[in-house]
Amino acid sequence: MIARNIIVAPSILAANFARLADEIHCIEQAGADWIHCDIMDGHFVDNISFGPEIVGIVRKETQLPLDVHLMIQHADHYAPRFVKAGANSITVHVEPEAKHGIEKTLRAIREANCRPGLSLNPETPFDAVEPYLDKIDILLVMTVHPGFGGQTFRAEMMEKVKRAARWNELHPRKIDIEVDGGINAETAKLAIENGANVLVAGTSIFRAKDYAKAISELRGKK
Repeated sequence: MIARNIIVAPSILAANFARLADEIHCIEQAGADWIHCDIMDGHFVDNISFGPEIVGIVRKETQLPLDVHLMIQHADHYAPRFVKAGANSITVHVEPEAKHGIEKTLRAIREANCRPGLSLNPETPFDAVEPYLDKIDILLVMTVHPGFGGQTFRAEMMEKVKRAARWNELHPRKIDIEVDGGINAETAKLAIENGANVLVAGTSIFRAKDYAKAISELRGKK
C-alpha cells in the first residue's frame, strides 16, 4: 500500500448554520485540511441542502480548500456556479440518474482550474467509475446512501476502496481516495487500512465537544 498523508474534510452539512462562520473558524483551528460541502437538489437525492451562495460565504471565511460534492442532476449546468463561488474541487456522480455527460463535465471542471472528482453510491459497482479514473483527481466512495447525515457505515464498501488503491499502485499519477458516510475514529481506521486517504466526517466532528480531538482521532492519533 502507498503511504499517504491523511486528509480530514469536515462536512459543514452537520455544522450549526446559525453560527456557520464560527464553526468554520473552529474546524480550521482544530486542524481540518479541507472543508466538504454537500450539495443536494431534492432530485438526485431525497434531501435539499444549499447552493453556491453558501459556498461563496464559506469561501470568504477560510483559505482551506473547498471540496464540493454535487449530489444533483445536471451537474454540467451547475458546476460553473460552484467554481465561481470558490470551489477547489468538484465531485460529480457516475450514476445515470445524475443526467449529465460524465467526460464532458469532468473536462469542464478541470479546464476551470478546479480538481475533478467522481463519486459512486453504495449500489453502484466499481466498474462504473473504472473507465474514468485517469480523468479524475478524486474518487469519492460513498459508504452510506447519500442524502442524510448520521447513517451507519457500510463496511462492504471497502472492497471499492481496495480496488481504487490497487489502481493507484499500478499507475504513476495517483488519485485521492475519499470516503464519506458514517466516518468516525473506528471506521476511519478501517478506511485508511484499505487505502483511503481523505476522510469526510460530519456528525463525528461537529457533535464532538472537542473538534481538535475528534479530528486527531480520525487520523488514528490519541
